[in-house]
Amino acid sequence: MYQCIDTQKISMKKNYETWPFNFGAIHEQNFKKAKIAIAQIPYDSTSSYGIGQRNGPYAILKASRYVDELLDSHGGKLIGLDPTDVFTLDEIVVSRNSVPEAMAGIEQAIEKEIVSKNKIPLVLGGEHSISYGVVKALKKKHEDISVLQFDAHADLLGEYEGSKFSHACVMRRILDLGVPAVQIGIRNMNTEIEAYLKKNKKQAKNIHFTPEIPPIEKILKGLSKNVYLTFDLDALDPSIMPAVGTAEPGGLYWNETIGAIEKIGKKVNLVGADVVELCPIPGFEAPNFLAAKLVYQIILAILNKK
Repeated sequence: MYQCIDTQKISMKKNYETWPFNFGAIHEQNFKKAKIAIAQIPYDSTSSYGIGQRNGPYAILKASRYVDELLDSHGGKLIGLDPTDVFTLDEIVVSRNSVPEAMAGIEQAIEKEIVSKNKIPLVLGGEHSISYGVVKALKKKHEDISVLQFDAHADLLGEYEGSKFSHACVMRRILDLGVPAVQIGIRNMNTEIEAYLKKNKKQAKNIHFTPEIPPIEKILKGLSKNVYLTFDLDALDPSIMPAVGTAEPGGLYWNETIGAIEKIGKKVNLVGADVVELCPIPGFEAPNFLAAKLVYQIILAILNKK
């Protein structure tokens, strides 16, 4: 016996969904009302070992659309955030003529598109060098800004592979701006950096090596009220984050890291943040998903939400 199917009724029923391609697949983005502007900077021109960080922002946005804590995908309704909390901007593409020109472009874009409009920048990289341009833009608004860095590397070289603006020099350039920095997760230094720290004892006190995250009170002593959080994903142990340009064993783990960010976010004013150095591995989505959840947790810390 054959069943008769009414194709007209099937055609009248909506049998599809549309998912916007932004962080969390937010259906009702509103830039004017948004508190945080998510910027994508797919830049990796000074990458020196593993490459592909330019693909990081796309991978994070794609993975974020499946974060259950963030979105009820069937109803298109945000769970962890309000639709007006964040707005995902289009890609910021900077010049590849020279690294200084690229840094100037990042500074201009962050200032014009985000800071001047009183939004908090949350930047998806790209390599770590981009943080310099973002901090320069924010320093014009927050003179007392300091930086909290999660990273396996100190990034304090004076120059690397002929560039003073390499990813390996980004924190040296930020310190040159007169911006203090607390560095967490560090586990790789060379003799040049050791010599630099001997001459800069204040910074030496603000470097905290793995395997432990220091007490929050100790971290806060090196920070001002207004803080920029820069998170190089190689701060995490390669067992949970292998998709980075320069993986280092003996890194941080998820619960302790998120716990520290949450506690620090309650004590300071997070005026911006970035998540950098994701180097996606084709066919391996776990690191991309971790990075997306990290971005979500940083958003909660900025907004002081649970």
